Amino acid sequence: MPGIFVQTVVFGATQTGVGLADDLSKGVVDRFRSLPVARSAVLAGRTISDTVRNLFVVLLMVGIGYLIGFRFQNGFLGALGAVTLVLLFGFAFSWISATIGLLVRDPESVQSLGMLWVFPLIFASSVFVPVDPMPGWLQAFAAINPIATIVDALRSLVLGGQLGGPVWPAFVWVMGILVVFVPVAVWRYRRV
Repeated sequence: MPGIFVQTVVFGATQTGVGLADDLSKGVVDRFRSLPVARSAVLAGRTISDTVRNLFVVLLMVGIGYLIGFRFQNGFLGALGAVTLVLLFGFAFSWISATIGLLVRDPESVQSLGMLWVFPLIFASSVFVPVDPMPGWLQAFAAINPIATIVDALRSLVLGGQLGGPVWPAFVWVMGILVVFVPVAVWRYRRV
């Protein structure tokens, strides 16, 4: 389930860029610019709304998981931490997608490009298989892959085990992505 949570929010986050590119091509963004709102409000609104959508999807997956036997092994705080972390990660990836959508500006191209950069990150992580049997070069990549870091943190929150160790690197990844891509997306939005 932790791997499925991460994969789902990452795929959901790619829709931020598609939506922004679609809004640009239809002139919606131009209409927003005529309003007396902060330049970042459109981007923040889009990324937050996609995060809320991801929340509903994650809660649906948890509900269905409970029906088939899935349980959070670390109690309520572990469950809350896991859901919060996966949503923060999806929110951070939405800003990457927003940047791509603002650069490419064609919804179909953004959709294709979104899959092009997301699939290698997902398949070269611990979402589907453990990292240990991977070839050495792929293990090295998985060690620095943000998706593998988030999945490992979620597993510790969901399945039990040490809570602090794997969670901090995941949080650092989330904050690092936000620190880089929020200003880049806002800067690019001001120039489209």
